Amino acid sequence: MSDELPPCPQCGEGFTYAQRALLVCPMCAHEWSADGPSSDGGSTREADLEITDAVGNRLADGDTITVVKTVKVKGGGGGVIKVGTKVRGIRLISDGVGDHDIDATVPGFGRMQLKSSVVKKAL
Repeated sequence: MSDELPPCPQCGEGFTYAQRALLVCPMCAHEWSADGPSSDGGSTREADLEITDAVGNRLADGDTITVVKTVKVKGGGGGVIKVGTKVRGIRLISDGVGDHDIDATVPGFGRMQLKSSVVKKAL
């Protein structure tokens, strides 16, 4: 790989940076393999992740979800995320803490990781 990183294949911006084995565009949040572009120009990471919610709906980056079970928040003052809380713009992750596979900004709590077993895709 050369010293100069390629522009984002999705939006064309040149602000790409490396994060672990992926290249990331801070402008549109697109991620792709640093080994080379995929044949469809999309993210290979998203295709590898098959994450479903509590009722079996397939989740994708950017989806809106609803919490279906009260979740106690550990650390940082604690608290409870109540049933029915809507979370917009989720991001699926494969390297979360324990079995947490969703990274999201929860209203009233900030950025945190959630388990897909306690959420439902908002339709």
